[in-house]
Amino acid sequence: MSAGPMSGQSSVETSYDLVIGGGRVIDPESALDGIRDIGIDGDRIMAVSESALVGRQRIDARGRVVAPGFIDLHSHGQAIGECRLQALDGVTTALELEAGVAPVSIAYLRAAAEGRPINYGYSASWSAVRMHAVAGEPMTGGADGFQVGLGSDAWRVPASAAQTSQMLELLGNELTDGALGIGILLGYAPATDPQEYVAVARLAATAGVPTFTHARPLVEQDPDVVVDGAEEIARAAGATGAHMHFCHINSTSTRHLDRVQALVEDVRREGARVTNEVYPYGSGMTGIGSDYFHPDRLHVLGATGTPRDVIYARTGETVESVERLREIRAADPSGLAFISFFDEASSPERMAQILTLPGASVASDAVPFTVQAARAYDPREWPLPAFVSSHPRGAGTYAKTLRIAVRETGLLSLTEAIAKCTLHPAQVLENAVTAMRRKGRIQPGCDADVVVFDPDEVTDAATYQHSVRPSIGFSHVIVNGEPVVSDGRLVEDAFPGRPVRATR
Repeated sequence: MSAGPMSGQSSVETSYDLVIGGGRVIDPESALDGIRDIGIDGDRIMAVSESALVGRQRIDARGRVVAPGFIDLHSHGQAIGECRLQALDGVTTALELEAGVAPVSIAYLRAAAEGRPINYGYSASWSAVRMHAVAGEPMTGGADGFQVGLGSDAWRVPASAAQTSQMLELLGNELTDGALGIGILLGYAPATDPQEYVAVARLAATAGVPTFTHARPLVEQDPDVVVDGAEEIARAAGATGAHMHFCHINSTSTRHLDRVQALVEDVRREGARVTNEVYPYGSGMTGIGSDYFHPDRLHVLGATGTPRDVIYARTGETVESVERLREIRAADPSGLAFISFFDEASSPERMAQILTLPGASVASDAVPFTVQAARAYDPREWPLPAFVSSHPRGAGTYAKTLRIAVRETGLLSLTEAIAKCTLHPAQVLENAVTAMRRKGRIQPGCDADVVVFDPDEVTDAATYQHSVRPSIGFSHVIVNGEPVVSDGRLVEDAFPGRPVRATR
């Protein structure tokens, strides 16, 4: 790390661009938890000091916690409005890693041209590449949304040897072009040959990058599945040496999380690298045309296995019948819908299990906004209009984690909860992406991505009925040294977000 005053060192002669003063600084990696001043020059933290620092600007953080900016490994909501909502939830870096995009170059260029309030980055998309190689679909760099095309049977048919070879070549090109890993939506094409998955994992191992997998169903959920989804990830990690990241392990494992987590811990003890992530909600959301919403497949994730587990986001209606579900799937296959896994209010033990899962990162699985039909939405509009909706996890995942896990239940210490939101996700990527070694920490030389919040007040405000209400309690959010949230309010003209990109 670059030079700068460390804890206990005076800095009378030095004036910094920005000083965050007098806050309770928590850095999970170094186990620092104490009152400090932080000195920032440009986009870097230069000093963490017990003595008062001098700055051209100063943020008074007394009575508040100062922590590394939160890192979301799993955010499909990559447009300006969605990123702003995440910034108000303490997020300073939001990455699209589970679905990914292809080509990544288009996605990076688009984000840079439009500007982003927080940092952004992408994995290479196995599903987009497969749609191209098997079904002849164009690759758009994720312009249409992660869920578009997932419900089509054309891309889910068995691939020929030539098509598999083409997929691997295209994915390799994406990795050369800076993709952060390979995103594999395997659960959306559960009949895929397991050898294809192993080949993709082997490619990732050779390139030294993680895979980010939405697993196939478990055998408990679908006895006819080609291979148990959790066991497949574990086997691929052992067979190829690839770093396998298990996306939203809580939602794909549903009631069988104990069994799946035990399997993960077993393969870790054997030397395989398998990481995972969770989000604190009892419902998921994806395209209603996907396999998960087929009337015969609702039991895989749904709490009751009936259409009433489904809420169609565009209208807000609870689907009352198989006939209505078929109608919506035919008319709007890419439209987003909720599916309920469990009732949060009546299942506190399941929420506790999710939040305390050993070693798991917190990740939102935020989705793009749903805009009511015939309404015009400007992505830069703020406050967000009433005709825009989403899943509440896109607005409140991190505040909800702090509220439930720390303040209300004491399941986690504040340092443990912050580590799940910052250090753990940075460590998932840092072996493959050098830039991530400077994130998730409050130390001299690290990126100036910082959150300041009141631990007694921080809370989520988004609900399933009011899904885009910003979180409360995040006083300041700094991205690359520039405030994007100041005194609890969004800085509307701030777009300091930068690309997180691998170099090979």
